[in-house]
Amino acid sequence: QVQLVESGGGLVQAGGSLRLSCVASGSSLSINGMGWYRQAPGKQRELVAIITSGGDRNYSESVKGRFTISRDNAKNTVYLQMNSLKPEDTAVYYCNADGTYFSRSVFLRKAFQSWGQGTQVTVSS
Repeated sequence: QVQLVESGGGLVQAGGSLRLSCVASGSSLSINGMGWYRQAPGKQRELVAIITSGGDRNYSESVKGRFTISRDNAKNTVYLQMNSLKPEDTAVYYCNADGTYFSRSVFLRKAFQSWGQGTQVTVSS
């Protein structure tokens, strides 16, 4: 079982900044990709940014130049630095990760893909 816990959301004025964090926990984790997605009211969940274990990054066009994704592999943590926030960035932000972990119940390494519970980001105009 792998759990992801996000933190750092909140209310900010347009032009402001926020930093989201997401920590993955589990047995003997080996994490490949980590990413951030968001879902605004009435809209589908969309990719914001992803980062591979080697540090390669991809961003949605709407956040390029404003958001920066990074990760600390030793801490199993991914971050999203959000600058120059706009009202249209308002959404619930979800962390996602995939990789493998050691299952103590079956004594085998198993694959996982997990989501966090989400953290609300609200940008006021």
